[in-house]
Amino acid sequence: MDLNGTPATIDQMKVLALTNYGHFTSMLVESGAVRGLSLHMARLARDCRLLFDHDLDTDQVRGYVRKALGEYAGGRVVVRVSVFDPALDLGTIGRDARPYVLVTHREAASGTPAPWRLQAAAYQRDMPAVKHVGLFGSMQRRRAAQREGYDDVLFLNPDGTISEVATSNIGFVREGRIVWPRSAYLAGITMTLLHQELDEQIETEALTLSDLPRMDAAFATNAATGVRAVSSIDATEWPSEAHPVLKELRELYADIPAEPV
Repeated sequence: MDLNGTPATIDQMKVLALTNYGHFTSMLVESGAVRGLSLHMARLARDCRLLFDHDLDTDQVRGYVRKALGEYAGGRVVVRVSVFDPALDLGTIGRDARPYVLVTHREAASGTPAPWRLQAAAYQRDMPAVKHVGLFGSMQRRRAAQREGYDDVLFLNPDGTISEVATSNIGFVREGRIVWPRSAYLAGITMTLLHQELDEQIETEALTLSDLPRMDAAFATNAATGVRAVSSIDATEWPSEAHPVLKELRELYADIPAEPV
C-alpha cells in the first residue's frame, strides 16, 4: 500500500477512512498491461479536477503503479488507484487541496466469472458520473441483497428506471442486439471499450423491471471481471447457459490490446 510512491502511514490512511472524500479507479493488470489504461488515467484526471480543482499528473500515477506492482508486474492483479488529500479533514474540507495517490492491489480471480443473481433496489449514487469513495449507500444495499441470498444489487432511479449495479454496469440482449439503460450512471471503462469495439449503433432505453421479461439475456461489466452473465433480476430469470452474444462480447473484450503501465 503505497502513497505517492512510499509506504502509507496510519495517520495518512486515517483521513481516507474518517473523512472519506476522494475518488478512485480499479483496473486489471495482466503482465504489466491494462485494457483501457488511457481511459482509466483520463477518469482519474477528470475526477481530480472535479473533486479537488487540481490537475493530476497521470504519467506520475503510472510510475506509482509500476513501483507498487514490483514482483507482481508479470502476474495478474487488480490494482486500485485512489486519490485523496491526507491534509484535509471534516473541518477543513474547503481548503486548497494537494491530492496524493494511493496504490493498492489484490490477486485477480481467474476463469469465467459465475453468473449473478441481482436484487433490484431504489437508490441513486451521489454524483453518479464520478467514481468516488463514498460507497456507504451502495455497500449497504449490496449487503441487504446478499443477506437475502442474492449476489449483488441493481439500482433503480426514483422513477423506477434501471441505472447500474453497485460497482458494475448492466446491459441486456434483445433479439441479438445490445440494449443499455438510459440513465445517469458511472460509465465504466469496460462498457466504454465495448462501445468502441462494437460494430453497431449504441442502443439505450429507459428500462424498467417490466421490460425485463422481453430481454433474452443480461450481463454486467467491470474492469476486474470483464463481462459477467446475469442469471436473474428479482423474479425474472434467464437460462444458465451463456447467451451467444455474451460469448461474443467476452471474446471481443479479450481481443482488445492492452496498454503497458
